[in-house]
This record gives sequence, structure tokens and C-alpha cells, in this order.
Amino acid sequence: MSDKIVTTELLSCSYREGRVLEDISFQVERGDYVGIVGPNGSGKSTLVKALLGLVTISKGSASLFGTPLPHFRDWYKVGYLPQSLHLVNPVFPATVHETVGLGLLSLKRFPKRLNRADNDKINTILDELGILDLEHKLIGELSGGQLQRVLLARAIVNDPELLVLDEPTAALDPETRGRFYAMIASINRSRGVTVLLVTHDSGAIGEHASKMLYLDKKILFYGSFDQFCCSHEMSSLFGEHSQHLMCHRH
Repeated sequence: MSDKIVTTELLSCSYREGRVLEDISFQVERGDYVGIVGPNGSGKSTLVKALLGLVTISKGSASLFGTPLPHFRDWYKVGYLPQSLHLVNPVFPATVHETVGLGLLSLKRFPKRLNRADNDKINTILDELGILDLEHKLIGELSGGQLQRVLLARAIVNDPELLVLDEPTAALDPETRGRFYAMIASINRSRGVTVLLVTHDSGAIGEHASKMLYLDKKILFYGSFDQFCCSHEMSSLFGEHSQHLMCHRH
């Protein structure tokens, strides 16, 4: 079993307007919780989409679980939470239980039906995320924070080994956002799930993630939050005051 969950070598991606990512080389070990941070337009979402095969890699390479991306077929090992506002039709008449169940149906052959064990599993996940009392509610009736948990439940219900979250907290207030990061840290520890989480919120994610990848078309920093807080390169990029604010050392 490979302990290298994600590997990229000199990965580059281009859109019509030019190069979005350039010479991206890094490795994610089993059990890491990596916060991918950087300014708007820095290529954070493009990077995770490239790793999921949703964006074309123009140069270089990427591997998942030791397998080069073009040959990777074990997508059941990957849970994905896209930028959720584009993901859910609020008038779609599905309950919370049914929405989470879609994560299990994707693995089944025909006839695609949930059995009692599946329903028990859905309820266990809903309970773990503190939303079991919402199981019969329609998704259109949920708050942003509740919907986020439902989509997270759907992403983890089939026990992925890698969880990829693309700006999952963009619509949440700061307090709910902090709780969400802590919840992901708990899933990371208790389930041993490797996490890649894209956010623009460098300070808040640093309290929970084991590593930070700071991106601005190239990798400017990759290491632990403590290393980020002590990095002279990051001091000169942000200014010491801003770096201390991010690191809660003011």
C-alpha cells in the first residue's frame, strides 16, 4: 500500500488566457491534512481539479495512490466536495437522507437500491456530523452550514481514503467556518482520511491542518503551520504584522 497519496512532478495547467499553474511538485503522505491557500486567481481550484482529472494537465504529471493519473481507476477511494453553491439545486425535492445516499448508490451495480445496512450507515454518518435530526428535511430548507454538512456526509459515506474539498466554507460565517475545519480535522484523525482542503483563509485553516501549501501559480511554501509562521520568505511576502495575525501571534 503506497503511503504517497498524491504526487505531482512539474505539473502545469494552462487556460486560453495563459498559464494558471507552473512547475507544481509536491507529495501528500497518507494521513496528511493539507490546507491549500493563496490569493484569488492563484490556481488553487485548478490544482485540485487537475488532480481529479477535471482539468487538463498541459505539462508534467500527477499520481494518485502511486498510479499515474491517466491510468487511475479507483475513484471510490476519493471523496470530493466541490464549491457547493454550484452543486445543489435548492428546489430539487430530495431529503437529507436521500442526498447522502447518492454517495452509496454510485458504487452499486444495477439495480441501484439502498439496503438496511446502507441506511444504517447513512444514519451513522449523519449522527457523527450532528445532523441526524435533519434526515427527513428537504435540502432546500437547510441553512448554509447544514447543507455543507450534508454534502460532506455524502462525500464520506463510502469511506474514501482521500477527501478533496474545494472552498467548502466560502458561504459560511467565520464561526461556522472554524467549526467546519475542526470537524474535518476530527474526520482526518478518527478515520485516517487524507485531506486536501482549498481555502483563502490562511489563519483559520492553519490551526487545524497538519500542512499548508501556499500557492500563487507556483508553490511559494509547503510545510507545517509552525514552519509557515517562522518562514522568512512568508514574512517578506506578507509583512511580519500580517504573518503574525495569521499565526495568532500578536
